[in-house]
Amino acid sequence: MESPGPLPALTDDLLEEVFVRIGSPADLIRASTACVAFRRLIADPSFLRRYRSLHPPLLLGLLSAYGDPLEVTEAPHPSAALAGAVARAADFDFRAYKPSGLGGSYVCDVRDGRVLMCFPEDDDGEEIFCQLAVCDPLARRRLLMPPLPDDLLASVQAQKRDLLYLGAFLVPSGDDEDANFFRVIACTTFTEMVVAFIFSSDTGHWSAGPSMSCDARTLSIPHDDPPSYAYGCFYWKVDIENKLFKLDTSSMEFSFVDLPPGHDKSRVVIVEAGEGRLGMFSEISDFTSLYYATIRKIGAQRFDQLIMDRVIPLPADYYFRILGSYEGHIFMIGYCWTDDTCFALEVKTLKIERVCRRFRGGAVYPYFGFPASISEGRI
Repeated sequence: MESPGPLPALTDDLLEEVFVRIGSPADLIRASTACVAFRRLIADPSFLRRYRSLHPPLLLGLLSAYGDPLEVTEAPHPSAALAGAVARAADFDFRAYKPSGLGGSYVCDVRDGRVLMCFPEDDDGEEIFCQLAVCDPLARRRLLMPPLPDDLLASVQAQKRDLLYLGAFLVPSGDDEDANFFRVIACTTFTEMVVAFIFSSDTGHWSAGPSMSCDARTLSIPHDDPPSYAYGCFYWKVDIENKLFKLDTSSMEFSFVDLPPGHDKSRVVIVEAGEGRLGMFSEISDFTSLYYATIRKIGAQRFDQLIMDRVIPLPADYYFRILGSYEGHIFMIGYCWTDDTCFALEVKTLKIERVCRRFRGGAVYPYFGFPASISEGRI
């Protein structure tokens, strides 16, 4: 009998086909630590984009605005076991990320495995305007962003003492070539103007973004309501008004959008409903169900072509409040006599799952597993 010939070498193309079939981001990270060649393949931006398109990130838990440790998903949620393992391996003690000389901090956004933190004062209690940091709990890294420079404020005819801070948020990475690249937008108002400033990890600097003349009384946005994001646009529900405030990141323009009648006193979130359509979820006055509508498009100043609407009943014995929308899910707190519980509604299937117990007040940000943190260097 002839002796068997040598086994064919595993080429990079074959290895990629193996890695892309690994269903768990945690297992993918473990594979990347086996050798330098595996890590190089898995950390490649083109591979990560392909992997994310096939394996949506897993919900691992919730972070509060107060920077409490991760409240992990609880059984019977399908990611409960993995969430516990990730929480033990990562660093969700946000006190470790606080730079010396700064006082209190809070979480203001969570996207793509990154946590955006704000430090509003120094150790002496003096107010600091827009001092931000981006943290990666899985990689245990932090990038402290520079403050807004005076010459940039002068370019929009503003001074720090005149600015009212509306909030900062991370721009979803989407199909960016560099998995380490990120942008942060900080929105402010002064006198009768709203203006956005944009930080890019590529340059390490702030730049002036879009602005719009606007009466500050008109732009009444609750500070604990994070914006919705869909198809490149951010949306805020204007308090006690039947309208949304919109930022289009493609055209870099602000605008107001009128809602269909009847949503002025409700919390409203906008989502991607598939096939280019938008979805709108709104609280119903009895707080035991949700109104859901899909929209063909949003016109220049109003919703056009409302093509379907329905009422979605929520789990019995709870009164619900919408928290926000992330990664194709609507997050809600259910209040009852025995406990307060967080639920997630998947937009695609309208399936509702219990996530975990509620922690102490404030805004709540879902934390999804995201393999971008395996790459080296910058956050």
